[in-house]
Amino acid sequence: MSSSPQLTKLHYRKRSKQLELYFADGSTASLSAEFLRVHSPSAEVRGHGKPVLVQGKAQVGIHQLEPSGHYGVCIHFDDGHRSGIYHFDYLHQLASQQQALWQQYQQRLKEAQAKQQQVPIRFFDADAPK
Repeated sequence: MSSSPQLTKLHYRKRSKQLELYFADGSTASLSAEFLRVHSPSAEVRGHGKPVLVQGKAQVGIHQLEPSGHYGVCIHFDDGHRSGIYHFDYLHQLASQQQALWQQYQQRLKEAQAKQQQVPIRFFDADAPK
């Protein structure tokens, strides 16, 4: 049995690229398309044991929302990504942990960018063969 409040409706605001979530307990949340894209439940993003860092999605939008039974929604992003079903419980989890998840994502981006900027430097002994 689910401990998350029941999701009652979804509204997508194209201009702000925000998906608004409305729950049966009266609570609401707003998640950006970028946030949803980088936290996709797809195997492509979650990886096999180690999540993949999705980058460069600040401008991504949502093209379509497709219901998946009575338990979730498949989000079609305008960058072509559309795999993975966002279960309603997962959407609630994302909404309730949004700030912490976003901070973790931003930290991972900084670390990845720092690694990309490092220039490998090697010293060779002039007498040693190459």
